[in-house]
Amino acid sequence: MGKYAVINPATGETIKEYPTATDAGIQDAIAAAQKAYTEWSRKTTLAERAALAQKAADLFRERKETLGAIINREMGKPLVQSIGEAEFSGDITEVFAKNAEEWLADEVLDVEDGLRTFIRHQGLGVILGIMPWNYPYYQVARFASPNLILGNTIVLKHAESCPESALAIEQIYRDAGFPEGAYVNVFASHEQVSTIIADDRIQGVSLTGSERAGAIVAEQAGKYLKKCVLELGGSDVFLVLETDNIDHAVKHAVAGRMENTGQACNGSKRIVVMDKYFDEFTEKFKAAIAGLSYENGDFGPLSSAGATRGLSAQVQGALAQGAKLLVGDNDPKGNVYTPSILAEITPAMDVYSQELFGPVAQIYKVSSDEEAIELANASPYGLGSIVICDDLERAEKVGNQLDVGMVFIGASGLEGADIPFGGVKKSGYGRELGKGGMMEFANKKLFRFAG
Repeated sequence: MGKYAVINPATGETIKEYPTATDAGIQDAIAAAQKAYTEWSRKTTLAERAALAQKAADLFRERKETLGAIINREMGKPLVQSIGEAEFSGDITEVFAKNAEEWLADEVLDVEDGLRTFIRHQGLGVILGIMPWNYPYYQVARFASPNLILGNTIVLKHAESCPESALAIEQIYRDAGFPEGAYVNVFASHEQVSTIIADDRIQGVSLTGSERAGAIVAEQAGKYLKKCVLELGGSDVFLVLETDNIDHAVKHAVAGRMENTGQACNGSKRIVVMDKYFDEFTEKFKAAIAGLSYENGDFGPLSSAGATRGLSAQVQGALAQGAKLLVGDNDPKGNVYTPSILAEITPAMDVYSQELFGPVAQIYKVSSDEEAIELANASPYGLGSIVICDDLERAEKVGNQLDVGMVFIGASGLEGADIPFGGVKKSGYGRELGKGGMMEFANKKLFRFAG
């Protein structure tokens, strides 16, 4: 059997294993996707493809209970959050279906010679998607749905720990009416992924994953001149600059850090608080984090034994270098890791520039906006940020100076189905969601008519 397997992180039980694809199976998948592109995508209208996507959106929501149960046992997400992710995937797909004709409308150019000239947005061909385990439906929906509507076809390699959700998503698109080959799931090995990228029938690759995986895929895509979109790690800051409502700031800091048990690329991993609020904020933040309960479903287990070992090693390294745990014990029970807060971190420590992918917050005290900006930008990552500041002009001014792809002012959780998502620096490049996300793998084809 292959390495694709459902291993319940709450119990450690291996529920089912799936064989890795054969090399012949990979070639069949690419051939089917190419056939669907040439014989179906190029011969259907945008409206027809959007109508199928709307059916897929409906199915995501209709099947939310079943879909939620699948990822609850695959990667440990609390059931309520799992069901919510399935619903949000339907919302994303519906937003693309409803806005596609407006977003992809011909762009008429006002040219000097007066000739009729416009740009038409069409598909490129077969696009490879390499998707992660932390949001098994959401990440796929925001990649696959806009591309299918645009006129691309999809070969999808999901995380090895998510085979059941991978098959469930493929079934949704098939049941919505997309033809065979329009969306093809492959249980590919890393070596087979390299083969897929090199294939001339593949026109682009989108990866959501680690910095290491992104660097490998980007190198391979560049070698073969393939368009690439990368959504990688993050160590987002949560800046508390000025507020009359510390309780509000604490509430959103907890939400930003604990979303998906802290396993979100754009989670608020570094909490940066102005000195005049630091003591009050820290005490309330400690109480809120310490009050979270695994038994009550406030958080779930980490996704795997490997993830648990990795996070524990990072925290132990920080403690060995002089950091302090304000909450937590770095002593997981199985894959259940107690939510924690690290303090007294200095730039000399490894953790200062690391991403902690789990329920561990870092907290810092600063005495000026300039110091907060410098600390925020010291990270090698540049995905998102949250700025809590009652003076919105000041908040925007600080946001202008952050080396990130996204600035949310006043609250966490401001993501939306039609809001572009992406980062800079080692958080990757390109955007997903919204009009910009739909354009990433578009052929911006020029039409020009003689007078």
